[in-house]
Amino acid sequence: MSAVVPASVLDLVRDDLRAFAGYASARTTGLTGEIWLNANESAWANPGDPDALCRRYPEPQPEALRQRLAALYGVAPARLLIGRGSDEAIDLLVRALCVPGRDAVLATPPVFGMYAVSARLQGAPLVEVPLVEDGGGFSVDIDAVAATALARNARVVFLCSPSNPTGGDVPLAEIMVLARRLRGQAVVVVDEAYGEFSSLPSATMLLDGLDNLVVLRTLSKAHALAAARIGVAIGDPALIAVLRRCQAPYPVPAPCARQALDGLTDAALAATRERVDTAIREREALARALAALPTVARVYPSQGNFLLVRFHDAEHAFAALLAAGIVVRDQRAAPQLGDALRISIGTPAQNAAVVAALQSLEAVA
Repeated sequence: MSAVVPASVLDLVRDDLRAFAGYASARTTGLTGEIWLNANESAWANPGDPDALCRRYPEPQPEALRQRLAALYGVAPARLLIGRGSDEAIDLLVRALCVPGRDAVLATPPVFGMYAVSARLQGAPLVEVPLVEDGGGFSVDIDAVAATALARNARVVFLCSPSNPTGGDVPLAEIMVLARRLRGQAVVVVDEAYGEFSSLPSATMLLDGLDNLVVLRTLSKAHALAAARIGVAIGDPALIAVLRRCQAPYPVPAPCARQALDGLTDAALAATRERVDTAIREREALARALAALPTVARVYPSQGNFLLVRFHDAEHAFAALLAAGIVVRDQRAAPQLGDALRISIGTPAQNAAVVAALQSLEAVA
């Protein structure tokens, strides 16, 4: 028997949160005036804040930034929620959609660990459908994901595309098929943290026909604003409104919003595109250089700003890089990756240093 298709994606929200009003902060009342005495803020700026940027509570969703981000991602502002990086969006989705102990979260390991962390903190069962490795790298078994989500009562399904740490993409056609199959059962969340480095178009192209699809984007990677902690969830306006009501009152600090706007001017975006192009060229050059080293067993194709690399002796390689002052991500504790390291793409000089540090190592059979 096929699942009953809901009238709205809101039918997938927890029953107790559908009408939840959230906290009404002093900045959400819609009042206007010249003398603001409604939030118990200091009447004077901090001596270390000469621009008085931090005396007042910030806009919960800074409108100028919201408009700029909506334009950047080609979506209506009502579809977009700004939060503290993608991590907050992941947590909000799990909390808003999963009843503890009943509704599961599905992930596809090896993959970004925050999906499992958010499930654990919510008391939501974690269901895993491992990535499949073949001659072309790692890929998602969409049929297995759909069948498992339906059988195990998954309410949130995370797809990381490009996937961290494996570097593979999920084709849009497969995302569309999965979201359609899971209507009435789950929200499919496509995490595009590394989307700027990918040759595939964004899953935001599918939003108009799929109210159970959410796309995550961030300014932390390609836009070099990791410390500003600006991420967005993009989806059906009704679901985005629910997530906002579940969010902390003031999630976007004013200095971070200002920095993000400065980083999204036309000139800044042009520079970012040039740097993304450079990173992609460096990624391919570093992949070729690493593949030629005797200590390297395999370099996986990547659509992100990193490479997943298997070594004949990963411990030896990791130690050699550390000895050269180079810190990479040890992936040996991740499923299927007992001999792998993840190497972020650096400057040409930094990438050359990685190769130099590994060149002296001898392959271990």
